[in-house]
Amino acid sequence: MNTTQNAARKILLVEDEYLIRMLLEDMLSDLGYTVAGAASTVAEAVELAKKETFDLAILDVNLDGEEVYPVAEVLTARKLPFVFVTGYGGSGLPEKYRSRPTLQKPFQMEDLAKTLAATLAGEKP
Repeated sequence: MNTTQNAARKILLVEDEYLIRMLLEDMLSDLGYTVAGAASTVAEAVELAKKETFDLAILDVNLDGEEVYPVAEVLTARKLPFVFVTGYGGSGLPEKYRSRPTLQKPFQMEDLAKTLAATLAGEKP
């Protein structure tokens, strides 16, 4: 992994569980990425998705019982890549999002690294 190259890459992190968000922030830092912003609610995430500058977003599908799809809509409109994170896998996503990169919880740092690198490169992980 080229952590020096990753340092220029900014990630928007959307995760409602504090400990998981902290773990993901640590993983991203270890991989050399910069966290451009973090949100724990759909409302916060929509605002960040509209305003912030970042290269990719990581979206937990279920934010305290609320689905993250309004954020995905903003990102799609901005033509920004994103990765879903869910305990249900890609088959649990609505049809229009099933082709999007998805990490199934729990996942390892190696899986995160591969998925982010492929997504940023415009490849299917």
